[in-house]
Amino acid sequence: MSPAASSLSLPSLPPVRGRLTADAPLAPLVWFKSGGAAEWLFEPADVDDLSEFLAALDPAVPVMGLGLGSNLIIRDGGVPGVVIRLGKAFAKVERLDAITLRCGGGTSGILASSTARDAGIGGVEFLRSIPGTVGGFVRMNGGAYGREVKDVLVEADIVLRSGERRTLALADLGYTYRHSALPDGAIVVGATLRGHEADPAAIGAEMDRIAAEREASQPLRSKTGGSTFKNPEGHKAWQLVDRAGCRGLTRGDAQVSDKHCNFLLNLGAASSADIEALGEEVRDKVKAKSGVTLEWEIQRVGVAA
Repeated sequence: MSPAASSLSLPSLPPVRGRLTADAPLAPLVWFKSGGAAEWLFEPADVDDLSEFLAALDPAVPVMGLGLGSNLIIRDGGVPGVVIRLGKAFAKVERLDAITLRCGGGTSGILASSTARDAGIGGVEFLRSIPGTVGGFVRMNGGAYGREVKDVLVEADIVLRSGERRTLALADLGYTYRHSALPDGAIVVGATLRGHEADPAAIGAEMDRIAAEREASQPLRSKTGGSTFKNPEGHKAWQLVDRAGCRGLTRGDAQVSDKHCNFLLNLGAASSADIEALGEEVRDKVKAKSGVTLEWEIQRVGVAA
């Protein structure tokens, strides 16, 4: 058993219709391919299964949602409590009208944007470049290429830690840069997105441009976590990292990417501790060089080994 997998026993958990796995390795599910296990991993069958489970679960047990694991460091000691991962039942997209889509919380940015393209709905092309799920980028107000989720979101369907289901309007989410006011333990199970009418060919061309630009500038084929630090007001994080002499910096098998130095890489066998420590070293060097304190954009969760 991992250090995290010690406080719960199977009889203490409510019955489920989905899949509930004890001491479940999380490294295979995250982009960095590092980190410990979940004390419990729950993959609900549907929204009712999730809501009923959370309502019956001891309120003292922590709960965390996991999407595609692209913007996440799972610490080496694992994650206590229950990690919830939304599967295929939550990865459906429905067209509501000429410019509106409803997406399940497990829908990838690629699927959401491709469905919008095929329906002639413009304005959501940028989701093509966000390597995550609707649940993840609604929670963090994900964005790229001058657009953010707040620019296209109408409302979000969530299940609170208590099991209560709610629909929150855009104004209820308290969006700021890469942040929302969603409470801890809340799981985004769906979102309604609205764009504008556009030519599918033009939408497709813009998506292709975004994909090509990302391929040229970012280490997409590496074990990475996406953008590591938020852009400070008036600055680009990658420029600050570069000016601090951190391009290519290593700690064990963790490295600051030579291609895009706001990306950290696992070159092979880096531990999550190596990756996180390298990020902290970069923050220290940037602070010393420019006086700017970088904020993590990557989430760091769990306990140290």
